[in-house]
Amino acid sequence: MKPSETLVAYIEAEIIPRYAAFDRAHDERHVRTVIERSLALAGQLGADADMAYTVAAYHDTGLTAGRERHHTVSGEILAADTALRRWFDEEQIAAMRQAVEDHRASAGAPPRNLYGRIVAEADRLIEPMTIIRRTVQYGLAHYPELDREGHYARCMEHLQHKYGDGGYLRLWLAESENARRLEELRALLRREEPVREAFERIFDEETAR
Repeated sequence: MKPSETLVAYIEAEIIPRYAAFDRAHDERHVRTVIERSLALAGQLGADADMAYTVAAYHDTGLTAGRERHHTVSGEILAADTALRRWFDEEQIAAMRQAVEDHRASAGAPPRNLYGRIVAEADRLIEPMTIIRRTVQYGLAHYPELDREGHYARCMEHLQHKYGDGGYLRLWLAESENARRLEELRALLRREEPVREAFERIFDEETAR
């Protein structure tokens, strides 16, 4: 299942380059991963490839306004893009805006439509070492005043708050492998020592660049 070639050409030229301005945890590699995973899930679920692709491409564009409101601003950016009317009607635009608004991991309620569930799940790449690295990258980009121990404390607080037992992350699609991977990460967090070892290695790698 592939999206329209003309749609891909537009988004590759006008939307994907915006991610170059974001931190390493939300850069072009990240959006391409979310796109790939969204299209795979769309294929499994019989969803529209053009819509799944577009939602994934726009999902973090609102980071220009900061992390707290990025999901809302991303939806506004999508809805305001008149070029998308070449491929979608207003009902589809509204559904995609909802999906982008609902993708945030801290959202307490489930996404309002299938495309929201797809991008939310695709955005949750639950691979323990990747998650630790992205957490370190975000900390280095946004909290440069912290020393190594400060970054470790922030990293652990974030990981426990989001992914630990009782954390706020919610999974919305049984079809993905994220449930199994989330349990693997929680097992690491219960022990902490392997997380500390991974942090030390990743911190050295990231600060050496």
